[in-house]
Amino acid sequence: MRAASSFLGAASALALSTTMVVSGAAVVTIGTVEMAQAATVSRIVVKGNGRISASTVRGNITIKPGKSFTNDDINESVKQLFQTGLFSDVQMQVSGNSLVVTVQENQIVNAVVFNGNKKIKDEQLEQAVQTKALSPYNKPQLEADKRTIQQAYESIGRKDATVETQVVPLDNGRVNIAFNINEGDRTDIKSINFVGNHAFTDGRLADVLQTKRTNFLSWLTRKDVYNPTKLDADQQRLRQFYYNHGFADFRIVSSVADFDPNANAYTITITVDEGARYKFGNVQIDSSVAGVNSSELRGLLQTRKGDTYNAKDVEDTVEAISDRIASQGYPFAEVTPRGNRDFQNHTIGVSYLVDQGQRAYVERIEIAGNTRTRDYVIRRAFDISEGDAFNKVAVREAKRRLEALGYFSSVDIDTRQGSEPDRVILVVNVQDKPTGEFSIGGGYSTDQGATVNASITERNFLGRGQFIRVSAGGGSDSRNYQVSFTEPYFLGYRLAAGFDASHIDNSYFDNYDYSQDSFTLRASAPITDDIRAGLAYTFERTDYDITDSDDLSQTYKRDLSVDDRITSSVTASLTYDTIDDHNLPREGFYAKASAQFAGVGGDADFLKITGKAAYYHPIIESADVIGSLSAGAGQLIKTNGSVNTFDQFFLGGETIRGFDTRGIGPRAYCDDDTSGCDHSYDDPLGGATYLNASAEVSFPMPVIPQDVGIRGAVFADAGTLYGLDNNPASDDRIVGDDFNIRASVGASIIWASPFGPLRFDYAVPVAKEDYDDVQNFRFGASTNF
Repeated sequence: MRAASSFLGAASALALSTTMVVSGAAVVTIGTVEMAQAATVSRIVVKGNGRISASTVRGNITIKPGKSFTNDDINESVKQLFQTGLFSDVQMQVSGNSLVVTVQENQIVNAVVFNGNKKIKDEQLEQAVQTKALSPYNKPQLEADKRTIQQAYESIGRKDATVETQVVPLDNGRVNIAFNINEGDRTDIKSINFVGNHAFTDGRLADVLQTKRTNFLSWLTRKDVYNPTKLDADQQRLRQFYYNHGFADFRIVSSVADFDPNANAYTITITVDEGARYKFGNVQIDSSVAGVNSSELRGLLQTRKGDTYNAKDVEDTVEAISDRIASQGYPFAEVTPRGNRDFQNHTIGVSYLVDQGQRAYVERIEIAGNTRTRDYVIRRAFDISEGDAFNKVAVREAKRRLEALGYFSSVDIDTRQGSEPDRVILVVNVQDKPTGEFSIGGGYSTDQGATVNASITERNFLGRGQFIRVSAGGGSDSRNYQVSFTEPYFLGYRLAAGFDASHIDNSYFDNYDYSQDSFTLRASAPITDDIRAGLAYTFERTDYDITDSDDLSQTYKRDLSVDDRITSSVTASLTYDTIDDHNLPREGFYAKASAQFAGVGGDADFLKITGKAAYYHPIIESADVIGSLSAGAGQLIKTNGSVNTFDQFFLGGETIRGFDTRGIGPRAYCDDDTSGCDHSYDDPLGGATYLNASAEVSFPMPVIPQDVGIRGAVFADAGTLYGLDNNPASDDRIVGDDFNIRASVGASIIWASPFGPLRFDYAVPVAKEDYDDVQNFRFGASTNF
């Protein structure tokens, strides 16, 4: 080698032979090179390339003919060539005035196939792996793809799935890649254990978690899939649960998931330190903002001295005060809760400090991660937009709204510095999740017998945030079809608007059939976080068909004889709702009042005013024993002449258990033993006024694991239905048109099944009339509201 003439300005030369590892992919040998501080070459010679052109090699190195280079440039050039993924080996050597680059090309992947997979589709696996057709064959990448596939199977509860790769050489440096998959069996969660808990039972804490123990329905619910990320989220739910029940010192000592390969099952053990239970001490508001009067804000406090400490109440108070002072013209004011903990008396005093926060504006809101949901659906969750004053409380509220939508598996909102010191950029990262659902199920109710129902639901239609559902069902004596659509932000406002259309054919009444078509336009808007107002218009056409007139009263014959009876009505409603969980209410209050006016055209003329309320509260919190009280009332007022029998209220087993549907209240009653009666009928006529009340205590069923979703209950119901506004025909024998209380007591089994909530009630009437229709056992869907 002519080192002296090859390196300009070289004071000395070194003979260097070295090896290096590039990106963990291969060991690279840099051939013997005489090095100095700087050198130049007149040309670059590429050897060993076949499919890949020499220009591609030259274009991926930093060394250029005629320009000086050093050993660092050689190292960087080798790295760049390996990063292309085109080569399995690269060597560089200076020979005279030439840099010789010798490469060994990677083989090219001709095709990638997956064998043995059924639970995960080919399309999903193709997106997950990095080895793809026409990409360079890379053995380390192939190993990484194997791990990726195994992790995908772990995420669906199949930890013992195995993956093997098969490389089939072809001509011209090509290979076929096959991933041979053994999906294995479902990995169970054998048990979820809690250590250190005293205030709440294991079952109550397990109910807080989304991860569930394997049971006989896990194949359907898929809630027993172990996932570290899911378990981390469950730990946060556990913390929030304790913080909201007075345990401000609560901490999770450890969370361990032990896998038993022989049983192919996890045992999860969560060790907790509950700490003491606290109550609120002194609560005050201190303001340093001129013009903000602390005493005027005290009515917004949801934290009161003597109440059990609740972190959510503190957060709600901060939001309420922040909203109030912002509306008063102080957009930059911040509310900070400061706790004063008394360890001896187990109280926490809270001071809400109102300070003038840092003046900052929202420069822009960036949306990332959404592959399906449109940006504007995410943006409209914010009460602030570009140019508005930055408000941390508004950002937290937006995060809660986005999580409550149910469109995303994760929602994160971060901030970063904007273009100016007083500018803030909000970065919203979301991850879409499936929002469509197809369900099919069957059941049996004592009203309609065996039924089958199927529905298709999409809660984020076309990524627009719209709700749509199409359902159909029925039994041997009935058919029903329904379409519902809701736009949650009508005309860009937080106004939910939509429609319902349905068709029903029923023939399960003894003496008549009916067909009903209904169409409803509805809208609702929030007044506060807990109060919502609604308005709806309903057009309903009902056609009755008498099948046996001999056993019908004159009143029924008259009212059933009307062909295509039209009811055109407007309904206004107001709802107050603080229930914690509508699937299984434990705490909170629910109330709804509505007024329906029929007479906007059509055949019906009446005003119906109804109201109902329910209150839930734990009786024995540690054992998850829940008490509830509920009540309802209704009044029908005729506005023009008489009303039809079927316009009135009917009451029975759905409200006062132990009685048949339409089992109580006024009725046209006649049988062959009645003096002057020459035929038989027993027709409920409905009533103009009703009152009802219930008390219930529900509890986990002994022995049965709580996460199966089966609970027991005992209850007492009472109510009455009276008053006639439908002018019964003169020859009807009328009974029950008076204020007589009916009452019952009983027991229930409630099951939150994968097919929907089911309820089995057995009730015994303790106060009834002789002509009432009794039904002790009742089975059907369970609804709370």
